[in-house]
Amino acid sequence: MKLKLIHHLSLFSLPWIQKEMEIFILLSTLMLLTNLSLADTNEVLGLQCSGSDNATLENQYQVNLNNLLDSLAANGPIHNGFYTATEGKGTYRIFGITQCRGDVSPTDCAACIRNSTMVRGCSTSKNVTMWLTWCVLRYSNMSFFGVWDQSAMALTNDTNFENSNVVSQGLNFMNELAATAPQSPLMFQTAVLDVGQSGKRYGMAQCSRDISKSDCGRCFVYLLATFRTTIGNKRGWEIHGASCSMWYHDYQFYFNFSIPANEGAMKISHERVAIRLMIPVLLFLLSSL
Repeated sequence: MKLKLIHHLSLFSLPWIQKEMEIFILLSTLMLLTNLSLADTNEVLGLQCSGSDNATLENQYQVNLNNLLDSLAANGPIHNGFYTATEGKGTYRIFGITQCRGDVSPTDCAACIRNSTMVRGCSTSKNVTMWLTWCVLRYSNMSFFGVWDQSAMALTNDTNFENSNVVSQGLNFMNELAATAPQSPLMFQTAVLDVGQSGKRYGMAQCSRDISKSDCGRCFVYLLATFRTTIGNKRGWEIHGASCSMWYHDYQFYFNFSIPANEGAMKISHERVAIRLMIPVLLFLLSSL
């Protein structure tokens, strides 16, 4: 199945991120080469890392990071799948957030957070966002709580195009979801679109619960506008952001229960992955091999 590498430069809302080169990397290379179904497994989808911050050279930072990850893993599942924590003081202080998809069970939520804390793909970075199938993990040495972060990546299948008669319906459907999801209790919502002979389309949207409802709505609008060309004619796609995410598929991918309940959702069988990389970063990585 043909894959396409998409280049994209995202503007970041935090000053310290603007001073660094953000790197989007995909850990699971096999996901690009084999026809995997992630319906029953929880996988790492992608990582966003700051440049080398010499984090591995600072023992106290590592101790604080381990304590932070332990706290997130222990508390996230018992706080409706969302938890914020801080660890340490001064220059070694770390801020962290974990959030599960609103449709997964507490058991799957716990497993996802636990898995995320064991992945150290950005071992020298202090500013990290990690997306997994069922959850997202963020931590930084700078406070980001309550701040809308515009960084995001898109996952698409470049060989599975949407019926031309459904493209506009699908985009309108997701725009409607973007308008209503921020008003839901957990800023999480699923919806179904019936497109007649072409079947049904399933959508899901979720914001990080530390941001405001108004920023949640703006976040969705930003994702749809920024990735419009990438997702416009695709039959299935996902946009994973630091502050909000959206999913669109032609099958029911979310579970039928939620955290704590009554929000709907289902399992996700992933399409092929296209991840956005900045060209200078790609050249840097190749030159360092």
